[in-house]
Amino acid sequence: MTDKLIRSDEQWKQRLTPEQFYVCRQKGTERPFSGEYSDCKVDGIYRCVSCGNELFGSETKFDSGTGWPSFWAPLAPEQIETVEDADLLIRRTEVRCSRCDAHLGHVFADGPPPTHLRYCINSVALTLAKSSGQ
Repeated sequence: MTDKLIRSDEQWKQRLTPEQFYVCRQKGTERPFSGEYSDCKVDGIYRCVSCGNELFGSETKFDSGTGWPSFWAPLAPEQIETVEDADLLIRRTEVRCSRCDAHLGHVFADGPPPTHLRYCINSVALTLAKSSGQ
């Protein structure tokens, strides 16, 4: 695993758009069906918009109908961290980038096989590195 990337809020504000800062640093959520990658079918690697950490591959992306990009597994378990989240008085599991602690979204146990997990991720927290030839 890569060393933790630590920056102040001011440093993050200089690197991220206001919406990216709201989602990634303040645990916000973008509106469903509004994100660039909610319906994206392009092959590639989805990276953390904050630090570039490789998080998800297009081969695990699926249409969950929720309005957010959904994946059934990360590229590697060490690329993400999960934390119990009770911010809205309901139990959820937050998904964070393991390198910079950016809030990415949440994981739910209602996804497809083989994992039966749905990593529901904000588009604004991602950037897509397209596979060559696309």
